[in-house]
Amino acid sequence: MNSSNVQKIGFATAISLVIANMIGTGVFTSLGFQVMNIESGFAIIMLWVVGGILSLCGALTYGEIGSAFPDSGGEYNYLSKLYHPSVGFLSGWVSVTVGFAAPVAAAATALGLYVNKIYPGVDPVMLAITIIVILTSIHSINLKLGSAIQRAFTLIKIVIIVMFVGFGLFHKPGHTTSFAPTSDSWNQITSAAFAVSLVFVTYAYSGWNAAAYISGEIKEPQKSLPKALVWGTLIVMIIYTALNFIFMYSVPVPELKRQVEVGYLSANKIFGHDLGQFMSLVIALLLVSTVSAMILAGPRVMQAMGKGMRQLSIFSKTNRNNVPYIAIIFQSVISIVLVLTSSFESLITYVGFTLNLFTFLTVCGVFILRKKYKHIQPEYKTPLYPVTPILFLFISGWILFFIFKNKTEESLYGLGTVLLGFIFYWLSEKFNNKKENV
Repeated sequence: MNSSNVQKIGFATAISLVIANMIGTGVFTSLGFQVMNIESGFAIIMLWVVGGILSLCGALTYGEIGSAFPDSGGEYNYLSKLYHPSVGFLSGWVSVTVGFAAPVAAAATALGLYVNKIYPGVDPVMLAITIIVILTSIHSINLKLGSAIQRAFTLIKIVIIVMFVGFGLFHKPGHTTSFAPTSDSWNQITSAAFAVSLVFVTYAYSGWNAAAYISGEIKEPQKSLPKALVWGTLIVMIIYTALNFIFMYSVPVPELKRQVEVGYLSANKIFGHDLGQFMSLVIALLLVSTVSAMILAGPRVMQAMGKGMRQLSIFSKTNRNNVPYIAIIFQSVISIVLVLTSSFESLITYVGFTLNLFTFLTVCGVFILRKKYKHIQPEYKTPLYPVTPILFLFISGWILFFIFKNKTEESLYGLGTVLLGFIFYWLSEKFNNKKENV
């Protein structure tokens, strides 16, 4: 195929992909789990600020690595070159099996639950599956059409959220929530509960690296990729902090506990029952953008793995529009299975631990990049190096330690997934070596 005829993604689509991947299930559903053990308004806001700083440090570091290795595949591409192909394969394995499929399932499930709250006759599971099937069909056919839909939904999402925050600030709640720091709020910030709650926050922020998965399809990736990662993350950090302030400002903390449909509760308080129902439906529709973004980005990891491994070559197949349709369909099938079988809370913890593990390794790889690949001079360099990656590694390592300590079962499931990937890689390499020696 002539390279001039291959469809390419512009900066606007790349940044919308980052924003859409990030603003989704987590920010509209996770607060109810955070306030189970942290009731201080100041501590909750600090949760989202720390999560934003963590993601921003990650995005700034990924920008340099992505500029040095501007091919699609994200961590699979980076870790294969920085460490060893086996490490890259394991990160790709996690992305293929749960990294994108599980968040697609969670976002689609949340969408179904929101709509079911308003229209109890709607089956949330069937609606979730229908949304996945429709978006899979669109993204499997044409990259240009999928990109246009992605940009439109992301723009609508930002406008609606800004309106929601604006109206929320003028709302006069019937309760009082203090956001001032106290000695108790500082104790909560240094507690194990804060670290475990950061799992939900980092899950909500996950997607800040989304553009890295399709960098090979971005115009001028050495320049556009770092800008998309950093600006997308910064915009979302501001939106998330403002949204969670409004949620806690408008709804009493006891009413938020263990509630998934936080946006629904807040909308009813701010707008009243009838208009609140409409706004809740709008929030549900915003999740379409999240599902769409992950269906667009995730299969590019499978495509990259298919090019590198003979056993997975089926995932590298593309249609006449250069879209990896088999990889897209495969990921969506896994998502549908997860919609039918998994619980929301355990799914987030399991995915959060596993994904944090590989973003930790990737950010650590910037030190290897500067030492091992001195001949490569990326157009973009990590600002405040080495403070930026070290800060990311410190916070991320702290989160991983406390997740494993307090959510051992879900963490072991995550490590078990990695182990299964290693066994598959080892058997594949053994088979290839045996074939070459025959």
